[in-house]
Amino acid sequence: MDIPRVVGGEFLVAKHSQVDAAGRWRAEPIDGVRFRPTRPVPHEDGTVTEIARRSWPEIDDDIVHVHVSTTQPGRSRAWGLHQRSTDRLVVLKGLVSIVVYDGRLDSPTKGALNEFKLSERNPGIVVIPPNLYHGWHNLGTDEAFIVNMPTSPYDYDGPDALDLPYDHPMAADIVPWRW
Repeated sequence: MDIPRVVGGEFLVAKHSQVDAAGRWRAEPIDGVRFRPTRPVPHEDGTVTEIARRSWPEIDDDIVHVHVSTTQPGRSRAWGLHQRSTDRLVVLKGLVSIVVYDGRLDSPTKGALNEFKLSERNPGIVVIPPNLYHGWHNLGTDEAFIVNMPTSPYDYDGPDALDLPYDHPMAADIVPWRW
């Protein structure tokens, strides 16, 4: 791309679409990560958007626990990792960037990153298997609401949750993504 001859031209960054002209996702998915776009269906009183359906191939484990997390505007919740449980995330409200990083040493997609920009106007379910770093950032101006339907219920005595704090001095070297 030629840089236009304008003040600040050296700082311009080209935009990239996450989908091609047919609406297919451009990114190569991380091994085990699945995404299913959903859509709001309008009716006379509003809309209905499916969140999960047992017949979908992305919902291949029972739903045993459902919870909602909220994130304030401009805030990040990253980086989490589960050793046994699969997360199934749906953004109910807000504009959220969900990022998944494959740091698994034996993975065919080791080092790959996937980003999903989701909202109530662009809904979908992101399925994140164990041992993948993942997190999200609220890109919007209102509190975001994210539903999770993990494959394991929360264990109060031994949570399956490991965190690499986003602001840890090594976080940027381990997960090469910053919002």
